[in-house]
Amino acid sequence: MDLKLKLEQLQQKVGGLKDQISTEEATKNAFVMPFIQILGYDIFNPTEVVPEHVCDIGTKKGEKVDYVIKNNDEPVIIIECKHWKENVDAHNSQLHRYFHVSKTRLGVLTNGIIYNFYTDLEKPNIMDEKPFFSINIEDLKDSSIKILENFTKKDYNLENILDSAEALKYIKAIRKEFEKEIETPSDEIVKLLVSRFFGKSITANRMISFKEYTKKALTTSINESISFRLKSALSINEQIEKQDDEVKTALSIDENNDSKIVTTEEELEGFQIVKAIMREKISSNRIAYRDTLSYFGILLDDNNRKPLCRLHFNTTNKYIETFHNGKDAGEKMLLNTLDEIYDFREKLHKTLENY
Repeated sequence: MDLKLKLEQLQQKVGGLKDQISTEEATKNAFVMPFIQILGYDIFNPTEVVPEHVCDIGTKKGEKVDYVIKNNDEPVIIIECKHWKENVDAHNSQLHRYFHVSKTRLGVLTNGIIYNFYTDLEKPNIMDEKPFFSINIEDLKDSSIKILENFTKKDYNLENILDSAEALKYIKAIRKEFEKEIETPSDEIVKLLVSRFFGKSITANRMISFKEYTKKALTTSINESISFRLKSALSINEQIEKQDDEVKTALSIDENNDSKIVTTEEELEGFQIVKAIMREKISSNRIAYRDTLSYFGILLDDNNRKPLCRLHFNTTNKYIETFHNGKDAGEKMLLNTLDEIYDFREKLHKTLENY
């Protein structure tokens, strides 16, 4: 079972059980332990997942972190848990202390729903104040699930995780700064943009105006970009729906037409005559027919692109259409009796040479 499906199952479990979870211990048992198991670690193997691991901090003895995850007998992740109702961002100081005395480079603070991942990008062996990655079980995103794969036992690679951690940290920071600039453009961003087309000095009054212009320009640009993407998506959906409708209509027409088609005894007798003629050159199992509203088609290998002839028996006069000059150059000839089909033996045999 893939990671996404397992997380979606945990998501359903969290939604169904959380109102009945009243303690931190119950949160760990119901939500956190299944999460660790989803990462591929054996929660029942104390050499792989160590609960209540002792982390003595200076003179404080007996301090315990909720879980230590080991890989190849080396501690790789420490996890500190809180009750699911608690704000997980408000408790990183405790994890910060445990991180300092542990040998791991990765710490997780969780309330069983939100999982914040920390490392020490700023200073060695000192946990960063802010997580480099978060995943919310109640709001799963494909991008977050993809990142989480790096923390599974199967794909765990510390170097890759730390490289990703740095990228995630700075991308998150840049995005936050960009969103701030959209909401309230700074003097620096206004000067950077305006100086490219405005050759005069920017006075205080001008700065006030240009800030408002910049905010409107950025907001409009983003909204138009979103609108364009939505229109494109809607257009694609409309095209798909139109194609589906056309297919349904075509199928409906075919079904209605099929119900109107009546294969007559004369058509079947004509088919047997053509079949007898063609058997002189090919085996009978290669000769088939398909009846339509307009004509009775006799085919090679039951392939519409290989017509041997067509019988037009649905009008007062009867005709045979041969394709000795090519499948796109049919030639219709009058039949006074069905026996006259034998007169077209050479043309029917010549038709085979086209295929």
